[in-house]
Amino acid sequence: MIKQRKLKIHPYVLIILTFLGVILLGTICFMFPWSVKSGERLNFIDSLFMATSSVCVTGLTVINPAAKLSVFGKIVMAILMEIGGLSFITIAVCFFAIIGGKIGIGNRYLLKEALNQNSLAGIVHLVKRIILISMIIQCIGVILNYFALMSYYNYDFVKTLGASIFHSIASFNNAGFDVFGDQSLILFKDNILLNISTMFLILCGGLGFIVIEELVTKRNIKKLSIHSRIVLIMTSVLTILGMFLFKFSMYDEITWLQALFTSVTCRTAGFTTIPLEQLPPGAYITAIVLMFIGVSPCSTGGGVKTTTIFVIFLTLVYYARGKKPKIFHRRISDGSIFKAFALFGSTVMLNILGTLIIGLSQPELGLEAILFEVVSGFSTTGLSMGITASFNVLSKVVMCFLMFFGRLGPLTIISVVNHNWMTESKEKIQYVEERIIVG
Repeated sequence: MIKQRKLKIHPYVLIILTFLGVILLGTICFMFPWSVKSGERLNFIDSLFMATSSVCVTGLTVINPAAKLSVFGKIVMAILMEIGGLSFITIAVCFFAIIGGKIGIGNRYLLKEALNQNSLAGIVHLVKRIILISMIIQCIGVILNYFALMSYYNYDFVKTLGASIFHSIASFNNAGFDVFGDQSLILFKDNILLNISTMFLILCGGLGFIVIEELVTKRNIKKLSIHSRIVLIMTSVLTILGMFLFKFSMYDEITWLQALFTSVTCRTAGFTTIPLEQLPPGAYITAIVLMFIGVSPCSTGGGVKTTTIFVIFLTLVYYARGKKPKIFHRRISDGSIFKAFALFGSTVMLNILGTLIIGLSQPELGLEAILFEVVSGFSTTGLSMGITASFNVLSKVVMCFLMFFGRLGPLTIISVVNHNWMTESKEKIQYVEERIIVG
């Protein structure tokens, strides 16, 4: 009798396939005639773009969701955002755990990779807590949004509640979609409660599930892991620094509230209370940098991540001093340093490549607008200088790839070729070290 070998599927392959499957399903749903108010079908490319942007929680759109999509279409978009933000794998495993289904070692390892964890211990329990905390935060957002939007909808309970739920999901998952029109939140630039609610949800989603879970359970900053401390430090520094840079770049044009909101939302959220078509150089560069950095690992957003930039910056500082980088009395591992530089380098190359292809395809759009759009798409931010609707088929396909790569992360795609995913790689042959002239 021939003994059949059990096929081991790479966890990153499964993660990629689940995202692709949800995007395909979303594309089909958007192509239904009842997804659009007029009853006309969206074509395949536009449906694919909308589904990709929703699942990858980007917020870029080739149509006006508020005016074009029906209630069904908006519900589909909200579900796709929730799945994309929390990840389909996390939701599915949590569901099976609740109904008593068995979660084997393979699924646990898959969760470990999806959540970027170092150990399998307590992974299922962690997923349950993540789902619960995420739902509670979004419910708080719904309540705050409801009171902030009551007057806008003339105290219509159903419309206000629907908009509040949609906006809470879009904000927490850093998606950037809205149902208020084609000007994002510019109409609500003076609505303090909506601004605070939106920023609260964006920051919670951007901190990362692990950080939120630690803040809720440990309740003491001194007991937080080094990862959580770094995330909180970087988030605070980037938010405050971004606020001052935006205010000083557009001093007479925006308020301090708008400057703070823009600083928060540029880190992969996609909402805006200021027009972006004619940003001054200082504000433009600040927005590009914040979008490129993005939020934190294991969060609902994209970008190269705050911890990546922190590791790179610390490495450069300590390299200049001729020492190994360390933080909080702990030395940063060589693997973390290598991973940070690999992620940074691959992200830069993909953004340059995307800008080049779209620039060659549609040079009339201008370099500044194209670069802004590419960085926004790859970092899953969703901010735009108004050129998304002008994209041709090639540009839309390129943006879909960028959004997909940005949500999963370049290293996730690259790691598919790693055949030693169950064990730490060990070279059988040791080669003589060679020093290459660099710099």
